[in-house]
Amino acid sequence: MVSGNDFQKAVELINKASSVLITTHIRPDGDACGSIAALSDVLGALGKKVKPILLSPVPEWYEFLFAEKLPILGRDVSFEQLKQGQFCQPDLIMIIDTNSYSQLPQFDRYLKQNDKPVLVIDHHVTADGLGDVELIDTIAAGTGLIVFDLLKYANWPVTEKIAQALFVAVATDTGWFQFSNTDSRVYRSCAELIDAGANPTEIYHDLYQNFSHQRFKLMTAMFNTLELHLDGRYATQHLLQRDFERAGAAHKDTENLIDECRRISTVEAAALFVELKDGRIRCSLRSRGAVDVRKIAAKFGGGGHTMAAGVYLDGPLEKAKELILAEMAEQFRQLNSK
Repeated sequence: MVSGNDFQKAVELINKASSVLITTHIRPDGDACGSIAALSDVLGALGKKVKPILLSPVPEWYEFLFAEKLPILGRDVSFEQLKQGQFCQPDLIMIIDTNSYSQLPQFDRYLKQNDKPVLVIDHHVTADGLGDVELIDTIAAGTGLIVFDLLKYANWPVTEKIAQALFVAVATDTGWFQFSNTDSRVYRSCAELIDAGANPTEIYHDLYQNFSHQRFKLMTAMFNTLELHLDGRYATQHLLQRDFERAGAAHKDTENLIDECRRISTVEAAALFVELKDGRIRCSLRSRGAVDVRKIAAKFGGGGHTMAAGVYLDGPLEKAKELILAEMAEQFRQLNSK
């Protein structure tokens, strides 16, 4: 849990600032998008000039959280414009749902030459210590919970829109309350958010019953690559560049697709390998809990949680799959020997 002292330091930083630059990790998920949407509204209500900037586009199913499209570094705003203060001249930089340089491509260069205070709000174990003040709670199911705790500590109003954004953050990082990180804190917080105006029925429709045809075709292509290993305990799937081209889909359309194969009763861990345009392979890892996928990702320079992690690997695809299979086999061997 975050201490009251750290919350107080964060409140003091925010109160002192008149202009706030806020960002999150590349390929923002529901926790990142919901947390940024909520914080942007809160900061705006406090009279701050808020300038969100993302490192890759918001997936279309999270766009309902924002009144307008957020600028993307490298597409709408160049690194030089950011560096020279042409985009904004912040008094405070907020980094949400990550504490790692590797998750902040291009923005990491800006941070390293920055002389303004940095506030980090995150729940991941992997950390580079980017903040002057850090609200870190590694047992929180999502960063949205920490944001909610900050708002309650500071006694800042939680409007219906803020409640909706934070509900999205928490619900998505718990797999709509299916993952084992769904604890009593999650349910208590979500009950408070519902009381504040969040509508779970509408949110569920916007998130999970709103697939594009392209995303559905991409999911079909992924299903056709399913392989089971280690007596059915480990499942792999992959997507190649041609799969995206045939489906007319984008890489953002892969979010949460890895969870589909965990419907198979024997599967305890899963990996989704996605071929990138530069030939690298992005590997997403999931576990029911016995396998620590964060350790596997960390061995190759990635990170995340015990049950959800990711890493970039060199191609070709088969080589990447062999590396992860070997690590999975070793973890299962250790489990069997206990």
